[in-house]
Parts: sequence; structure tokens; C-alpha cells
Amino acid sequence: MHSGRKIVTKDCARRRISKRNRCEAAALYRQTKASVFGYALSLPKNPYDAEDVLHDCFVSIYSAAEGYVASGKPMAWILTITRNLCLQKLRSSRACDVPLEELELYLRERAALTLEDRALIEYCLAALSDSEREILLLHAVSGFKHREIADMLALPLATVLSKYSRSLKKVRTHLAKEERTDDK
Repeated sequence: MHSGRKIVTKDCARRRISKRNRCEAAALYRQTKASVFGYALSLPKNPYDAEDVLHDCFVSIYSAAEGYVASGKPMAWILTITRNLCLQKLRSSRACDVPLEELELYLRERAALTLEDRALIEYCLAALSDSEREILLLHAVSGFKHREIADMLALPLATVLSKYSRSLKKVRTHLAKEERTDDK
């Protein structure tokens, strides 16, 4: 699901990236920043690190613009850069996870999310493992197919499918448990 956003096509990406045009780069940023940030947040689970990765990703894209050759899906290339930057950040920081309270504070600052959306996101993210969260966000938020996710993460398709299914079951169970608690 792309929630009304345009899909980054090869021709669009080639024009926006390879010319190293600031206006085109800004348009690419506006078009993809939500997906990049959401994916970046899924790995370190720290909103401040995710923002750093978001900006570093687009600096990397802009720096490599002249040599960019569109092959495959441009969004997959962008998210691969994002993933690599997240892994670099995790390796270098060796920091503990940010407490859920800090994530809640960050989400409160985002006006585009309703209170209900924020609560649901926080609740669901807390129930998932890192790999489940990553696969769920790539599919549900960024709109990648399971096969594309498998290729991106270098995992067997069956593993991606089972982790996706497991994450959905966890979310449903987690939400049902909360609903039962609310009914009491």
C-alpha cells in the first residue's frame, strides 16, 4: 500500500538522481522520505538515529548521483542504502534500545499521526522482534512484495513469508489481549 504517494519508477529515478539536480533531488526526498524513515526506524528503533540515517541516505544518493544507473527498482536501491547505513550505525554505537517512552515522545511530536495511530504503532512495534518489524514495515508501509523483501534481505522467500505471517499473528494476538483487558 502506498497511501496515495507516487511510486518511484526507473525513469523518474534516473531523471531525479543521475542529473544531480537539486530540485529533482528535493522532489525525490519528498516522495520517499516517509518510507525511508519508517524503514530506518524499524532497525535501530531510535527515532533520532532514524532521522540521521534518513539524512545520510539522501546525502549518499546525491553524492552518487552522477554514476547512478537505474537497474531494478529504485526504491529497493534506496532502502538498501538505508539498511546499510542503519547497520553501520548499530555497529558503531553498540547502544541499547531506546526506551518505548522516548519513541512515544517522538511520535507525539509528529502532527500527521492521530493519537490512535501513534498508540497503535507503539503497541504493535513493541510486540515484534527486529526481523518481524523490518519485514512487516517493508511490506505493509513501503509496499514491497514478499519476493522483493527476500531479495533485499538475502533471505529465503519462505522465511520472509513465515516471519510476516508470524508478525501479523503476534499483532492480532497482542491487540486481542489488550481488547479483552479493556472489556474487563
